[in-house]
Amino acid sequence: MAGMNALAADRKQWARDHAAALRNLYGSLDGEGLVKVMTQLEFRGRIALVSSFGAESAVLLHLVAKVDRTIPVIFLDTDKLFGETLRYRDRLTKLLGLTDVRTIEPDPVAVAERDPDGVLWRDDPNACCRLRKVEPLNRALSGFDAWITGRKRFQTKERAELPNLESANGLVKVNPLISWDAEALDAYRIAYDLPAHPLVEDGYLSIGCMPCTDRVAPGGEYRDGRWAGSEKKECGIHLEADGSGI
Repeated sequence: MAGMNALAADRKQWARDHAAALRNLYGSLDGEGLVKVMTQLEFRGRIALVSSFGAESAVLLHLVAKVDRTIPVIFLDTDKLFGETLRYRDRLTKLLGLTDVRTIEPDPVAVAERDPDGVLWRDDPNACCRLRKVEPLNRALSGFDAWITGRKRFQTKERAELPNLESANGLVKVNPLISWDAEALDAYRIAYDLPAHPLVEDGYLSIGCMPCTDRVAPGGEYRDGRWAGSEKKECGIHLEADGSGI
């Protein structure tokens, strides 16, 4: 066990050091330029895109597809998603010609043990996210050195200082869209004639699992519809194992 802990600590230090070195080299890059350098030069064959196929996902998926349609795309199917999201995944996959979309589901044995009635989202949303998102993603990212996220600085105050390159849990995280605002994302989507998620028109600005996602009232914050009425703002996939990070 001590050896495993030392190995994990070494891996986390490697990721921190590597992310810092990459920021020194590419700190001014974003968008397609950052995707191209990270996927074709720095982490070729060792990087994946993690996508929710949510409200703004088409933009980043399109950027990645322009660079390389074979880059693995990891999609977490929690078994609690909107049907519209699943159909949107299928539509975008075909439209963009993505060849390696991996739909990852929670461990059925763990679900049977920890959420037999399917209401863990109500009783302990953090535990539900851990079971249905965090643990499956950790398994899916095994063997990769880096992953691409779709987070942006405008989304929450906690994300306002995001760098374009960071690390967490022994992996480098690449954030190509941090400086893009909602207007830029929408302009890009329209310019390339990319379909919007069907729930956006109905007032859903940030789309996750069906039981934990609500519409956002006019003038509300971007992620007000996620875990509405609680202090919870993150599902956990962007946190360190100790709960820190964004």
